[in-house]
Amino acid sequence: MAEGEATEALKSLEDFDPQNKSKRNKFSFTCAILASMTSILLGYNIGVMSGAAIYIKRDLKVTDVQIEILSGIINIYSPIGSYIAGRLSDWIGRRYTIVLAGIIFFVGAILMGLSMNYAFLMFGRFFAGVGIGFAFLIAPVYISEVSPTSSRGFLTSLPEVFLNGGILIGYISNYGFSKLPLQYGWRVMFGIGAIPSIFLATAVLAMPESPRWLIVKGRIGEAKKILYKISNSKEEAQQRLDDIKEIIGISSNCDDDIVSVTKVQGRGVWKELFIYPSPAVRHIFIASLGLHFFAQATGIDAVVLYSPRIFEQAGIQSDTNKLLATIAVGFVKTLFVLVSTFLLDRVGRRVLLLTSVGGLILSLLTLAISLTIIDNSHATLTWAIWLSIAAVLSYAGTFSIGSGPITWVYSSEIFPLRLRAQGVSIGAMMNRLTSGVISMTFLSLSKTITIGGAFFLFAGIATIAWIFHYTLLPETHGKTLEEIEGSFGNIWSKRNDSSNVEGVNDLNLHLISG
Repeated sequence: MAEGEATEALKSLEDFDPQNKSKRNKFSFTCAILASMTSILLGYNIGVMSGAAIYIKRDLKVTDVQIEILSGIINIYSPIGSYIAGRLSDWIGRRYTIVLAGIIFFVGAILMGLSMNYAFLMFGRFFAGVGIGFAFLIAPVYISEVSPTSSRGFLTSLPEVFLNGGILIGYISNYGFSKLPLQYGWRVMFGIGAIPSIFLATAVLAMPESPRWLIVKGRIGEAKKILYKISNSKEEAQQRLDDIKEIIGISSNCDDDIVSVTKVQGRGVWKELFIYPSPAVRHIFIASLGLHFFAQATGIDAVVLYSPRIFEQAGIQSDTNKLLATIAVGFVKTLFVLVSTFLLDRVGRRVLLLTSVGGLILSLLTLAISLTIIDNSHATLTWAIWLSIAAVLSYAGTFSIGSGPITWVYSSEIFPLRLRAQGVSIGAMMNRLTSGVISMTFLSLSKTITIGGAFFLFAGIATIAWIFHYTLLPETHGKTLEEIEGSFGNIWSKRNDSSNVEGVNDLNLHLISG
C-alpha cells in the first residue's frame, strides 16, 4: 500500500467518533447483505425443483427414482464446489470467490433452462451443484470475518434468511409458471434463475475484502481501514487487529502496512484436523460435523423438495392446491428465520438450537402419526389432513428458528482463523452429502417403510441430535472469534481428568482391599 493511503488509514482510526457507531454497523450490514445474495440463488435452485419435478416427470416421462436422483444430485456435486471454494478463497480472497459463485450459478441456470432431455438436465444440475457448494461455504465465512462481535450472530444468520427467501421465490415461481405449456413451464422455472446471478456477480465487486484474509496476506494497511469501518469503536478495531496479527505470527508492535507473512493460512490444515488435533480443535471439528449432519439428517430437504408429494399423501390432489400449500411452507420458513436473526445475539446460539430441535421432534412425531392414520384409513379424515399440514408448517418454522441458521452461524465462528475456510468447507461437504442421501432416497424410503415411517425415523434422529447438541456445544454468544477457541476442548480435558481420577480411585480400592 502507498504511504499516503497508510497515513489516511491511521488518521481514520485516530479520528474515530463514537457518535457514528450505528453508521459503522451499517457498513457491516451492507457487506453481509451483498455476501448473502448467493444464498438467494441457492434457495431458488432448491425450492424451484419442488414444483418443477411434477412437470419434468410428465414431460420427460421419467421415473420416481430418476426424479430422486435429479433432485438430490446437486447435493452430491456441491462438495466439489465447497472444496474448490475453500482453497480458492484462501488464494484469491473471499470477495472474488463470491463473484465466481454467481458466474457458476448463471451457467447452471442457462443449461437447465435449455435442457432438451434428462441427460442434458443432469449436466446443468452439475453446475448448479458446484455453485451451491461455493455459496454454502463462502458467505458464512466472509460475513463472520467482517462482523463486529456484538452483531455477528445476526449478520452471520443473514445467508439463511436469503436462502429461505430464495426457496419461497422458487415456490412462487413454480406456481406462476405452472400455467405455461408443459414443455416450457419447468424450463422457464429453471432459466429465470440466471437473472439474479448477473446482478450478484456485479454487485459483490462493491464489497471490501475480508480484513482477516488481507492480514494473512500481509496487507495490514488495507485491513486497518476495513476494520475501522466494521468495528463499533477504535478500541475494538485495534483489538481485532492485534488478535489476528498474533494468530498469524505478526508482532503486535509491527506498524508496517505491508509485511511478509511466512505462516500461510490453510497450510497443515489436514494434519491439524485429522492427525494431530489439539483437544480444542478435535472438539470444534466434531461439533461442526455433528451440526451439519443432524441439520440435514432430520429431513429438512425431504420436506423442502417433496412438499407436494407429502401434501398429496395427506389427501390434497389438485396441483394448484399442492403448490399453494408448498408456498405456505416457504412463507413460514422465511418468517421464522427472520425471527431467529433478531434472537441470536440476545438469547444466544445454544438455547435457540435446543429449543429448535425440541420443536422438530414434536413436529415430526405429529406428522408421522397423522400420515400413518391417513394411510391406514379408508375414509377421508379432514382433521388428519389439517393436522398434517400444521405439522409440516410447524416443522418448517422450528427448523428455521434455530437448526437452520445456527448450523452456519456456529460452524463459521468456532474454527480458528488458520483452519476456518477449509474447516467450514468440510462441514459444508457433510451438510450437502447428508442432504443428498436424504433427497435421493426419500421417495424410495417412503415406499419401503411408508411415509409415516420415514418421519418416525427422522424424529428418532432429531432426538439423538438434541442429546448431541446439549452435550457437546458450548455457548459462543458475545465472544470474539479469537476467544471462542478457548471455549472448546474442556470436555476432553474433563474426560481425561475423570479417567485419571477413576484410575486413582481403582488403585486406592485395590490397595485398601489388599
